[in-house]
Amino acid sequence: MKIPLHWHTEPLLLLLVVGAGWLYALCVGPWRTRWAPTLTTVPWGDVRRFYAGILVGYLAVGSPLDQLGEGFLLSAHMLQHMLLIYITAPLIITGIPVELLDYFLRTHPRFTAVLRWLVSPVVGGISFSLIFTIWHFPELYEAALRQRTVHILEHWMMFVPAIFMTWPILSRSKVLPRMSYGAIMLYAFALMIADLPLWLALIFGDDPVYVTYQLAPRICWLSAADDMVLGATVMKGFNEVFALISMGWAFFSWYQKENTPSKTGHPA
Repeated sequence: MKIPLHWHTEPLLLLLVVGAGWLYALCVGPWRTRWAPTLTTVPWGDVRRFYAGILVGYLAVGSPLDQLGEGFLLSAHMLQHMLLIYITAPLIITGIPVELLDYFLRTHPRFTAVLRWLVSPVVGGISFSLIFTIWHFPELYEAALRQRTVHILEHWMMFVPAIFMTWPILSRSKVLPRMSYGAIMLYAFALMIADLPLWLALIFGDDPVYVTYQLAPRICWLSAADDMVLGATVMKGFNEVFALISMGWAFFSWYQKENTPSKTGHPA
């Protein structure tokens, strides 16, 4: 069977991708003195991360992976979500020059107050986990597979909360800083626990949960049940890797800080 796979080139999607890259280039280029007077040079690492985030985001929603996820494989659809949540969102957060971000936050106190609440660990972590789980209820999930508008809404409602969820770990801002190293370790562990109910429902379900994938033509060796287990594994794998890397980085950074001699000759 020939699978109708193609790259999405819808004007709205291309406008979003190109527009985001163009706006970023303006902000770190000609508009830099207006948005961040103290920013003399833009680190190339920031630029590479931001544009890599845009690229991965497009690969997630604009490549043939999208058709595979919509009509054939739960594991492909889950991979889309994980790329948006654990790759694109972190790259975007760490790709914005900190001077540019902090100048904007300081000059927009009302926006900053709202964002401070959204990126707090309790609000960011819980809201993301609830939204992600609810979208995997069969009724909503099937609606997203059958209606393009709902599918787009689903992806935005995972990507934006993912920024709030990962901010307490990845932020480089002085206005809205990341948490302490100890708090990051506890928070990352909580994120590992938060998706366990969904993971258990998928991996130990007696029958495939989603009708679309039960009825879909089998385009590879995976049965619908095997595909559901693989999808759950992909979900948990990304979550575990992100959380464990965050915990490990926080632990060793904390250890290094506590054992680095201060100017007085004593550990900091």
